[in-house]
Amino acid sequence: MMPAVTPPSASQALGPPAGLGPATAAPARSRPARLAVLLLVLAVVLTLLGLAAGSEGWSWHWADEWGLVAAIRAPRTLGALCIGALLGLAGAIAQGLFRNPLAYPYLLGSAAGAGLGVVLVLAAGGLLGHGIGLTTAAVLVRLGLVGAAFLGALGGVALTLVLARGSARPTVLLLAGVVVGILLSAVSELVTLAAPEALRGKQLFMLGSTSFLGWGSVAVLAATLAAVLPVAIGLARALDALVLGESSAASLGLDLPRVRLALVALMALATGAAVAQAGLVAFVGLVAPQLVRRWVVVSHGPLLVLSTLTGAVLLLAADVAARSVVAPQELPVGLLTAVLGGVYLLALLRRRGLP
Repeated sequence: MMPAVTPPSASQALGPPAGLGPATAAPARSRPARLAVLLLVLAVVLTLLGLAAGSEGWSWHWADEWGLVAAIRAPRTLGALCIGALLGLAGAIAQGLFRNPLAYPYLLGSAAGAGLGVVLVLAAGGLLGHGIGLTTAAVLVRLGLVGAAFLGALGGVALTLVLARGSARPTVLLLAGVVVGILLSAVSELVTLAAPEALRGKQLFMLGSTSFLGWGSVAVLAATLAAVLPVAIGLARALDALVLGESSAASLGLDLPRVRLALVALMALATGAAVAQAGLVAFVGLVAPQLVRRWVVVSHGPLLVLSTLTGAVLLLAADVAARSVVAPQELPVGLLTAVLGGVYLLALLRRRGLP
């Protein structure tokens, strides 16, 4: 079980303390705006770097390589931005929902469900390949992986909700997510043992990759982000109330089970879309909201937006590095985010004096 944290006071959750005068409150309100501008500038700079990073090294001759840039580099760069944004947003929702800075988007069984969906499709493709031909089976597998991962992620969350009997009890919901994750991961391992040809594809999915993103993927990711972000911002005040505790939120007239169910649905949709397109990209959803909280103190409205921008910047930076560090070879972007995220958390633990 994750460690308990002390909920912030009302002044921390809902804005600057009432005793602050205009001279003090105005600079505090300007910090989130400055951070948002900085993140947007970083996103633009990283986008330009993403358009220039190729298998043969850096190239700025876009006019001569326009076909390559438009077909491969541009959708991959924009797709990485969208995936990072979705994971950052899902992480901020998860941490607000469970009132714990260690919460992350894969807690409710979405990762294990997506992994099982991918393994089932890969195993079925291997079996079908003997009857319909390997080329046809490969095409069917490629078309089915994204859908299977997405449906598997949503199915994992749905199974968690069924096991927890709804979202009314966050602790029970969290424990149900752990149980579902273990169960679905075990089933995935059994399928892999029965169909060893699925192992290679499963490893690629588990490591996370942005190599296969195209314009269709970008359209799906952007549409999901456009649908989820406004609804999440609309529920930001509910997240602020949840941080204050159950009784305080109920006293404000909130229908807590319905609000939690809506937040879980948003988190599942954002996570499922990201995982379906890029596999299991580690730590972005966990680290992005934490970084925002270290930079500024804000309520959940600005936090959701800033976490979305931070996640986009983090994943695109990792994607550019994955393409460039060992070029012409390429590192799995999820492996790189796992290493960097692990180093960040270790440094944070050391700074707080923990072993």
